[in-house]
Amino acid sequence: MKLYYAPGACSLAPHITARELGIPVDLVKVDIPNKKTEDGGDFWAVNPKGYVPALETEAGEVLTEAGIICQYLADQRADAGFIAPFGTPERYRQMAAMNFVATEVHKQIGALFNPALTPEMRTVQLGVIERRLKPLEQSLAGRTYAMGEQVTVVDPYLYTILRWMRIHKLDLAKWPNIAAYMERMGNRAKVQETLKEEGLPV
Repeated sequence: MKLYYAPGACSLAPHITARELGIPVDLVKVDIPNKKTEDGGDFWAVNPKGYVPALETEAGEVLTEAGIICQYLADQRADAGFIAPFGTPERYRQMAAMNFVATEVHKQIGALFNPALTPEMRTVQLGVIERRLKPLEQSLAGRTYAMGEQVTVVDPYLYTILRWMRIHKLDLAKWPNIAAYMERMGNRAKVQETLKEEGLPV
């Protein structure tokens, strides 16, 4: 399988997932602004959406969207307990959590990367982020990971997006449960391996 990625982008989530599960993937670095792969290939031909991640499966299909790729990878190692079986209540709870990360956490924090964001709109956006982080902070009370005591498919995605807080210089001190969660995730051996592989600070 090939994982198309850019260092520190949301493609970090499936990269961590693959390492946690011991799934070998060939990494293909993408120059996002120029839509070129590191060997000069046209990334538009891989993913017409123009962004990472994209996963080329062994069957030659291309999957996109970080949360979906993470679930696909986890399903390849169903016996690892990283994802709940289809049809179980826990699977739907995990899917709900993944959807929250994708549509509320990823979308809102990601908006801060927009260079056209005015100071006024940044203030508005920070207010939205605060409202989204409040229930997350509450849900992490007394939990080691997003869904409980065991790391699951939700965690690489949530961790990846929350790492962007430091890029935007947003202090997690007011979110002690989130801060503790980020430290725990950041200390995982496979997470550190992945960060080093992408040339990111651990």
